[in-house]
Amino acid sequence: MADFRFRASAMPTSNEGVPNRKLCPDGLLFNDKANLFAYPCQYPIDVDCGSRTRTQPAIPTEDCPHQFGYYKLGDRADCARFMNCDNGRGHVLECPYGLAFNSATYQCDWPDLVEDCDAAAYLGFSCPPQGELVAPIRFFRAQDNCQKYFICVGDSPRVNLCGPDKAFNELINACDGFENVTGCAF
Repeated sequence: MADFRFRASAMPTSNEGVPNRKLCPDGLLFNDKANLFAYPCQYPIDVDCGSRTRTQPAIPTEDCPHQFGYYKLGDRADCARFMNCDNGRGHVLECPYGLAFNSATYQCDWPDLVEDCDAAAYLGFSCPPQGELVAPIRFFRAQDNCQKYFICVGDSPRVNLCGPDKAFNELINACDGFENVTGCAF
């Protein structure tokens, strides 16, 4: 019988009062701190395995590297798409505009905060070099779309959109009525 003491994916069970161990589904880990009424097999982001480091072998499918989990698709310049694997069936999802999938947190995040995303390549915009006395946060209207603007946090770009009937006004660094923004036609 396999030694389950060091497996992060093993959970204790009982069969007619006889204790035994069972593996969580592939891609999930046993959370020994789970609420009594919660399913104890959870995503790795939600489980502290402590010294239990071994997991069961992966059971990949054509779509998924594991039966359960969230997995980034694309490369460093294509950061929004990811796969949700449920029982080995992959479902392609996409982060909202301007955000990137963060494999470390299973959330959509600013691309400059995602380790395996090149924010400049993904957004198609590189922040100009900062001068000595320039604010750490700078704004730039997109050349091709008056409603789109870039925020440079240090040297890292982020993108945002103004709402309906608004355009980005570089004079006030905010979205404003089209009539107040030079060079933009409604």
